[in-house]
Amino acid sequence: MNRNVLSRRVLAGVALAALALAGCSNNAENDAAGGGKLSGEVKVDGSSTVAPLSEAAATFYGESQSGVNVSVGTSGTGGGFEKFCKGETDISDASRPIKDGEKKACEAAGIKYKELIVANDALTVVVSKENSWADCLTVDQLKKIWEPSSKVSNWNQVDPKFPNEPLKLFGPGTDSGTFDYFTDEINGEEGASRTDYTASENDNVVVQGVSGTKGGLGYFGFTYFEENADKLKALKIDGGAGCVEPSLKTAQENTYKPLSRPLFIYVSDAAVKKPQVSDFVTFYIERIDDIVKEAKYVPLTEPQKGTLKSEFDALKAAV
Repeated sequence: MNRNVLSRRVLAGVALAALALAGCSNNAENDAAGGGKLSGEVKVDGSSTVAPLSEAAATFYGESQSGVNVSVGTSGTGGGFEKFCKGETDISDASRPIKDGEKKACEAAGIKYKELIVANDALTVVVSKENSWADCLTVDQLKKIWEPSSKVSNWNQVDPKFPNEPLKLFGPGTDSGTFDYFTDEINGEEGASRTDYTASENDNVVVQGVSGTKGGLGYFGFTYFEENADKLKALKIDGGAGCVEPSLKTAQENTYKPLSRPLFIYVSDAAVKKPQVSDFVTFYIERIDDIVKEAKYVPLTEPQKGTLKSEFDALKAAV
């Protein structure tokens, strides 16, 4: 073959290869900008209370972005922030706001982030289905049971009208945002609690403990009660204005006091620079009503949804 012809063919091949590579690059950029297929990982960890929301978001997201692996861990709100502030995760699920010490840890590691409210919750106090005597407890009675100095070990110590039945307590561990929130609202100080109870970061352990103990009592997020309503009874709470039951309506109207609360995800600035993370959180926000419904939480109000979208849009624009 003539050397000039061969050279022209080689040059043509190189040109075509360069065009193909350029096309691939442009496609990748278009995919990253949204609407195309993405790949990679999104690492989520933190609150077991918020996990059902992120898990529902991951399931729905996987239907359109099967190439992205969204993993959702449940090491508790405190455990989640520990990983998040080390840069080990992209998103931290939290059932309480980040603490000052956790903020400092993130700051020391150069981790910047945005707090986003994704749902509401009604922290629920539960007893066994066999409990026929208690339907409502006051905040003072809950404090009497759970305060650090409490020696209450029988239901008749809570109220003389209650029977002589041993009181067995179950609840979240100290890494849980649910623990932080409950102790703050009921005992007046975050982290202040008696320690002689069965503690677990796994809410299913609390479910099993309370449902299997006639005199059992515990607390966790509303979702876990709804999932186990056939085994447990939710108590009404009297925060000073009469007995109010936990429900979607009372939580959203903030009449279930003092145990209504917002639920959060925290997203790091660095994570948002990853196309798959930005796309996942955008999807999370766009489908928030479906996600909250699937996870059986209390929906955001319209103003809350507007704030959620605008705050994440601001974060994306900033990075």
